Amino acid sequence: MATQAEKAQKFRALHAGPDAFIIPNPWDAGTARILAAMGFPALATTSAGFAFSLGRRDGESLVTRDEVLGHIRAIVAACDLPVSGDLENGFGDDPDTVAETIRLVAEAGLVGGSIEDATGDERHPIYEHHRAVERVSAAVEAARALPFPFTLTARAENFLHGVYDLEDTIRRLGAFAAAGADVLYAPGLRTLEEIRAICTAVAPKPANVLAGANGFTTADLAGAGARRISIGSGLSRAALSGFLAAAREMKERGTFSFTKTGYTYAQLNDFMSGK
Repeated sequence: MATQAEKAQKFRALHAGPDAFIIPNPWDAGTARILAAMGFPALATTSAGFAFSLGRRDGESLVTRDEVLGHIRAIVAACDLPVSGDLENGFGDDPDTVAETIRLVAEAGLVGGSIEDATGDERHPIYEHHRAVERVSAAVEAARALPFPFTLTARAENFLHGVYDLEDTIRRLGAFAAAGADVLYAPGLRTLEEIRAICTAVAPKPANVLAGANGFTTADLAGAGARRISIGSGLSRAALSGFLAAAREMKERGTFSFTKTGYTYAQLNDFMSGK
């Protein structure tokens, strides 16, 4: 098994490599093992996927930090890959809480994590600029105090909350980069032109881009400047969509054709060996 420091170095090196890499998002230990067995180089948690697995809504602070720490330990223990965490807003408004979160997730095994500027408050969804930078600065300071290179991602959430202001998003990401964030991320971008503008603005620091229903390929995103490509809740939603389709077939048609397709019990069982 690789040490945490070795995983951290490997994760950092992925961002400096010649090609963009995909970092998929498992939502439990089993999906982490499957993704590791498939050969992905690193994993990232998903707040939505984990919340759904608990039967809770995402984005409403309904999952506690202690629950997330337990989730992180389970993902880290399930595989030998570097794992980064979706830490939402750091589980608190104040910079000290954000810094404490970074220390705690590092103790739980993460080698990277993201802090976003979304508040979780529908009335005021995005932190004021100065406050957002303070929070990232606190996270950076906590990360730099760790005995290994923790890769800190800073997220500007405007586009996920209906604030389609590319100029402000670039301004925020630039300030986060100046504060020491290692990776910059603006989820919800709609066009390759927007993605290219973000990647160009934060360069030479790497940008994470969220793949989605816009149909862009890895080659498209890499061509626009993305260094890291994540899927967020996409795999979880795909799995739940298959589950819902099978459940509806049973309920509405009384048939079970879904049992004839997909992976077998034996094949899935083999994935859980952790090899």
